[in-house]
Amino acid sequence: MSPTRASAPLTDDWEHFRFEIDGEVATITLDRPDRLNALTFAVYADLRDLFTQLPHRSDVEAVVITGAGGGFCSGGDVEGIIGRLLEMDARDLLDFTTMTGAVVRAMRECPIPVVAAVNGTAAGAGAVIALAADFRIVADTARFHFLFTKVGLSGGDMGSAYLLPRLVGLGRATEILMLGDPVDAATAERIGLANRVVPVDKVVPVAADLAGRLATGPTFANRATKSLLTRELDMDLAGSLELEAITQALLMTTADHAEFHAAFTAGRPPQWRGR
Repeated sequence: MSPTRASAPLTDDWEHFRFEIDGEVATITLDRPDRLNALTFAVYADLRDLFTQLPHRSDVEAVVITGAGGGFCSGGDVEGIIGRLLEMDARDLLDFTTMTGAVVRAMRECPIPVVAAVNGTAAGAGAVIALAADFRIVADTARFHFLFTKVGLSGGDMGSAYLLPRLVGLGRATEILMLGDPVDAATAERIGLANRVVPVDKVVPVAADLAGRLATGPTFANRATKSLLTRELDMDLAGSLELEAITQALLMTTADHAEFHAAFTAGRPPQWRGR
């Protein structure tokens, strides 16, 4: 166990979604297929807490998030959330919107790579959760639907107005977030929202293979790379160069970097240790 771990136990059993670990790959399965995996207050809170915990685990080096049944996630549950929001005062509403944003913040600040296996509709908050992942493997039948303006709310929700322009460009993001029209899989791949489009029955296996590759690779370097990609979004060039220089100098002292040289010299594949 790491000496930086606190006494509070890590959570292995989560009530509001399935969580499984296999070979240092954790799989999160949103599990309300009868509601297209719509999110409840409790699901949001558990996702926030899980992604906050993951960096403190020693048995997870990559994450897959997907949905049960034929959909990825249809967003906030209309019956379970929207109706109750209409009854809340400003303080409670801010608590809720802060919590939903905390899910995305925890995903982006978690140094472990996250692969979204988008096996069907990703709408509203579901689309943003997929957006916050590092990779999106998308079914050829899937659609993204950033539909916030369709319900009379800002198209910028849970960080979508921050993340989406950086992925697809300001013009595309403006069209997607303001008009709220669905984005099919082919379009998502063309504009950079999807990393790869595959048949629906291949989505989870392809995502799992990618996560396995990440989990058995140079995981310390992967974590550093994700952290740099996240932090440098708002830095100027001078700050980015300085941060990258410090990070690279640190990684040059690692066992994995020494292992690369030893493996290259011996003509064999490197045996990464994440150290």
